[in-house]
Amino acid sequence: MHDPRDPLTRAAVDACFEWARERIDTIDPPIGRTAAPASLAAALDGAITPGGIGADAAMAIARGVITEYSVALDSPRFVALIPAAPALSAKAFDAVVAAMTYSPESWLEGAGPVAAENQVLRVLADAAGLPSGAGGCFVSGGSAANLAALAVARDAAHGVGSTIVVGATAHASVARAAHLLGMRLLDVDVDERGLLRGDSVADALDRADDVSAVVAAAGTTNAGTIDELDAIGEACRHHGVWFHIDAAYGGGALLAPSVRHRFAGIELADSIVIDPHKWLFSTLDCGALLYRDPTRAVPTFRQEASYLELLHTDDAWNPSDYAFHLTRRARGLPLWFALAVHGSDSFAAAIERVLDLARDAAGMIDRAPHLDLLIDPTLSVVLFARAGWDEADYLTWARRLLDEQIAFVVPTRWHGRVVARAVFLHPDTSLDVFSDVLAAMR
Repeated sequence: MHDPRDPLTRAAVDACFEWARERIDTIDPPIGRTAAPASLAAALDGAITPGGIGADAAMAIARGVITEYSVALDSPRFVALIPAAPALSAKAFDAVVAAMTYSPESWLEGAGPVAAENQVLRVLADAAGLPSGAGGCFVSGGSAANLAALAVARDAAHGVGSTIVVGATAHASVARAAHLLGMRLLDVDVDERGLLRGDSVADALDRADDVSAVVAAAGTTNAGTIDELDAIGEACRHHGVWFHIDAAYGGGALLAPSVRHRFAGIELADSIVIDPHKWLFSTLDCGALLYRDPTRAVPTFRQEASYLELLHTDDAWNPSDYAFHLTRRARGLPLWFALAVHGSDSFAAAIERVLDLARDAAGMIDRAPHLDLLIDPTLSVVLFARAGWDEADYLTWARRLLDEQIAFVVPTRWHGRVVARAVFLHPDTSLDVFSDVLAAMR
């Protein structure tokens, strides 16, 4: 398995690289499909045996079963949930990261990868307007980052605060984080657009004396809206409460000049999460966790042991000090490589194309007499409804689009009713794709 001269190993490696190159060179990758558990269990039966089945047979199963019954987040026809659109250069460098087997948990083991990741984190911190001392690390995604940031917020309150103030539109991972941390949520009303407002947060902080953190969203998952960050941030500062911003989806748009003003107040955050595997064209899994003052995270996460003493030198930047992990892959390097190759202006231009697409899609809906645009898109999520449809109609519509390989869509709920939702992140998604989605609603 470890000798590149071994014929079986060589055949497996060559087959993988051939397939990876083929996939990277595919301009419009198939959406994919799903399957029942029983059928997949039968299709995979016998794949793992004591003696192995060989490279050809294993690859046949991988291509004919595992990939066939997956939905590709990077297809331009994936406009559901939150898509992904990794740059091809990022995909290729992700293979290099796997081949090198970096484990940059510490500066000692991975000074080069850590320094490069920190360069990317500095780009993101600058985009958010955080001070020069800001920093953090890369984790698996927004859920892990939210948990980490709220753990630091809890500890920074020195046991005084056991409550997290959130709006109803907060990501579901915030509630899970509160559960794991032994904290409770104080739900604050949002306005008709689903926005958490500063006056509502200030009122909640006036009434509660055990709040350790407020969580706001810079790009809600369901509607793509941005909470009133500036007023919320000022309320947090007035009360001495940790201000955490979940920008996992929307944070990439900080690079887009046309919408940067909508993030006013993000510079007040004590912690921010941005997922480059969403709107910054990196590979899965890649979440950037930023702290205004990273030293406040160290007491929460630094692991002490005799075999770790050598890691903790005065000038060492150890990612293991900023989230709950030791061994970790160099998640930030594919993004670093793509930024180095293409430049941040190319990223900004790609994000602007997506924003234009969302606005054009909203215009198409607004002009259709049988459709109702529910809110003007803040970023790249478009919510709309079909007159006379109920939940069963939306589910049938979504199933048909996937079965016919037109697009992958998933309905959602807005103010208690089932509606349609489209999310644009791939700069190669065309208005023609969305036109086909709407045509299926006639």
